[in-house]
Amino acid sequence: MSSGLVAAPHPPSPSAEPPAGRRRWLRRVVVATTVVVLAVAGATVGAYVKLTSNVKHIDVTGDLDATRPPKAATTALNVLIVGSDQRDGRNARYGRAVEGERTDTIMLAHVSSRRDGAMVISFPRDSLVQLPSCRAKGRLPGQPAHLGMINESFNSGGIGCTWKTIESLTGIHIDHFVKVDFTGFKSMVDAVGGVEVCLPERVDDTKALLHLDAGRQSLNGEQALGYVRARYSMGDGSDIGRIQRQQMFIAAMLRKVMSGRTLTDPARLFGFLDAATKAVTTDPGLTPGVMKDLAESARGMTAGQIRFVTTPWYYSVSHPGRVEWVQPQARTLFQIVAKDLEVTGIRGGQEKVPPSRIQVEVRNGTFRPGLAGQVAVGLEQRGYHVSRIGDASRKPYPKTQLAYSPNGEARVPTLTRDLLSATPRLVAGAATPRLVLTIGDDWQGLKPMQVGASEALKGFDATHDTCAA
Repeated sequence: MSSGLVAAPHPPSPSAEPPAGRRRWLRRVVVATTVVVLAVAGATVGAYVKLTSNVKHIDVTGDLDATRPPKAATTALNVLIVGSDQRDGRNARYGRAVEGERTDTIMLAHVSSRRDGAMVISFPRDSLVQLPSCRAKGRLPGQPAHLGMINESFNSGGIGCTWKTIESLTGIHIDHFVKVDFTGFKSMVDAVGGVEVCLPERVDDTKALLHLDAGRQSLNGEQALGYVRARYSMGDGSDIGRIQRQQMFIAAMLRKVMSGRTLTDPARLFGFLDAATKAVTTDPGLTPGVMKDLAESARGMTAGQIRFVTTPWYYSVSHPGRVEWVQPQARTLFQIVAKDLEVTGIRGGQEKVPPSRIQVEVRNGTFRPGLAGQVAVGLEQRGYHVSRIGDASRKPYPKTQLAYSPNGEARVPTLTRDLLSATPRLVAGAATPRLVLTIGDDWQGLKPMQVGASEALKGFDATHDTCAA
């Protein structure tokens, strides 16, 4: 599997750095796509009664505090999104049955009051945060106030406790929730005629039953399920890298639906919405009728106005294996959403290609174990997409090198801005836009992050094309 750059070729059998975290199902794709696409496309469906009967409801008003964050803009909409790993009933085929439900997917979808933009915020599941108290409910034991992982709230107090937790942490008034399982995912993808992705190199993952060639291609439901499940065979093997990849899949599905190929085909649109509504549970107030009204008011929104952002984070030093939020950037992000403010400085005046448009391959040219993985984490925190980590074909490299092709030259200034030292090297015969960073013995780390509010909130929008990156 070659990057297309011959500056520092892989050895015959490169030894990949061990990926961080445990292997888990990620339902981010099903979750975020369901909410945003239902909002955008729901207005064109006439079978209201059928779709309404598909949706299940849970009333959580009794789980919320009497004192909640104020709603700054009455017409803005904030929807909490969680993914459930319930393994009984329809979901039994996807793994060993365990009692109850758990979630490792928590997102918040914000639709502006003017219906001219939307933002989907991802909260890393291992975020170490101050959790509020939640009452016991049914078989759920409740949650005492304590410092813990953000996804504990769903296990302890259900969706109502998660709602309360996100409001207490962010100061954002939440209007509705959507809980999604993953059994309808394949049929959702098939209903829109497949989703196009771009792979930097061939994938052969026996665990995910996934075998795909490199390049641009359309995935059917079965292939898409393997694509969003795969971890060790793609990218750098980390949870953050998989979040980025799945967000890009959501963007691709949104482009497919919003381009008109689905909206103008009533049978295809109904098939998609039928599968999607069967997969969701919402609060009683979020009905297909509300989604329809929202869609009518947001009809003029484009894919470029839907932005994906991950809460600014770093790996905790005091609690290994956990994630802590970067301040004040996280607070700034939450305030913008809570007050329904415009995010200035994101798109204009950018002289360099943004990190979200750059794929980087990281190779360890030293004998320091784990160094490539550490560098990959730092680059991902800055918004780069790490396509692969591994060892250089020869060691040691005395100097850090940044290899690039003529197609990748425009991306070099952005990456070198974050490196303390690196020697750029043009590979004239290569064609890939991907950059290859080979770490040498002179490596002293990345430059300190000096991130302003607009830089932290860049993320990427739904026009993002993985092939173009």
